Amino acid sequence: MIPYGRQSISEEDIQAVVDTLKSDFLTQGPAVPAFEKALATYCNVPHAVATNSATSALHIACLALDVKAGDRVWTSSISFVASGNCALYCGATVDFVDVEPDTGLMSVKALAAKLQQAAANNTLPKVLIPVHLAGHSCAMQQISTLCRPYGIRIIEDASHAIGGSYLQHKIGSCQFSDITVFSFHPVKIITTAEGGMALTKDLTLAARMQLLRSHGITRNPEDMTEVSHGPWYYQQVELGLNYRMTDLQAALGLSQLKRLDTFVAKRLAAVARYRSLLQNLPLDLPEECPAGQSAWHLYIIKLHDENRRLAVFEALRNAGIGVNVHYIPIHTQPYYQQLGFQWGDLPQAEDFYSRIISLPLYADLTAEQQHQVASALQDACKE
Repeated sequence: MIPYGRQSISEEDIQAVVDTLKSDFLTQGPAVPAFEKALATYCNVPHAVATNSATSALHIACLALDVKAGDRVWTSSISFVASGNCALYCGATVDFVDVEPDTGLMSVKALAAKLQQAAANNTLPKVLIPVHLAGHSCAMQQISTLCRPYGIRIIEDASHAIGGSYLQHKIGSCQFSDITVFSFHPVKIITTAEGGMALTKDLTLAARMQLLRSHGITRNPEDMTEVSHGPWYYQQVELGLNYRMTDLQAALGLSQLKRLDTFVAKRLAAVARYRSLLQNLPLDLPEECPAGQSAWHLYIIKLHDENRRLAVFEALRNAGIGVNVHYIPIHTQPYYQQLGFQWGDLPQAEDFYSRIISLPLYADLTAEQQHQVASALQDACKE
């Protein structure tokens, strides 16, 4: 089976983990801050806070922006459920902005209309979470321009997008957002096995997220409510969580980061090959972002006939092609339907979902495997 995505692990990666296993630090040691610094430098942003998952990073990002009960958070329904759940964890209300029909990215037109209506009804969100689906950046400049007059804070869910760029800035630079979140799950561009990172230009937000990821505990005397008892002393100053990344994970991430641009280049080459192989089929191929360079985490095709999706999907799986669908709209999940959402709420997101299939795409995908995928897809479309 050719999977839709998989990690690429080198001998250097393995050695980095082994070296950490042989060191004095397995959990909280020098590798975590080194990884944070390296990624912050790569993205040209001052602060990075490593976590044990991107979900955790989204959660503490919401908390750092003071999302709480009574607040509203808007995001995209075409995403993994964590993009909405992170706000629910804070007690906030979640709502969704419809997507562009061709890309599945948050629609600027839909956002503008929804903001206008919300302003009239006094139901504006505190935070907006655009999702960079498949590694393609949302139209962040326009989104930021729309949100700024209302004082809406922005978290970029860039779980798919490390290594990409937008308007000549690396995604993660927070040029049009308060916080950007990356994921290092094994199928992502680089991996720490599990892990995430929140990046920001704001020192106060960074400090708050660092506190929140580690039980709300500080060892900084300046943040304590009384004079320190000694070098062993710490205080819990608020209710935090155990969202820390380990040194083992960070060591792997540091090693992987050295090959990030190589990974993205290999994905770009694979995308070009797919474009050549999949011409003249009854489907739409994903296009490059006009305002930047996608990281190409996923290769999502869109069938012309939604009624053919199941048959094509099953034919590809039967041919040994591990295709998938990204994503089932969050608002249609049973839990969210219990909150009042239903099919029909977001017509463009639902239509996008009904037609999409994610083909295999990862750094080590070979030309031979892509020819196998293309052949199976051509046969499936003919059946």
